[in-house]
Amino acid sequence: MWLFFIFVAVPIIEIALFIQLGGWLGLFPTLGIVILTAAIGTILVRSQGLAALGDIQNGLRGGGNPVTALAHGALILASGLLLLTPGFFTDAVGFSLLVPPVREVVIRYLSRRITVKTAFNDANQPQSNPDTIDAEFEVVDDETSSQNPGNSGWTQRP
Repeated sequence: MWLFFIFVAVPIIEIALFIQLGGWLGLFPTLGIVILTAAIGTILVRSQGLAALGDIQNGLRGGGNPVTALAHGALILASGLLLLTPGFFTDAVGFSLLVPPVREVVIRYLSRRITVKTAFNDANQPQSNPDTIDAEFEVVDDETSSQNPGNSGWTQRP
């Protein structure tokens, strides 16, 4: 239901803002602002995205938990999408997501609403699952199979 509300409300807000600001500023200044915010947003998203990627790599190299850096990276990506979408409301939300304290608030809010289930137990061993089959395999190429021409039952040769 929330997703439907967002897909209906955001375009209505954008259209209303375009009408109001376009009537006040005129056509070309309004289009100029839309293009300028997209360009500035792209530059800011690129620089902050590269910094977030560096934080993720440092977290992985140090053996730490990169979850916070990944969350920041995801919000930077979302801000980039919002900034490239033409409109004043989406630009305002996109620019606000580029501010680290705002991202922290959003991450804290989302972390209370999202439950993460891990696939590993405390000893970093996969949890047993009755639907999982543990097996070993060996890759056999054509050279090896010509030395042992027997039929394994897995393939049929003409």
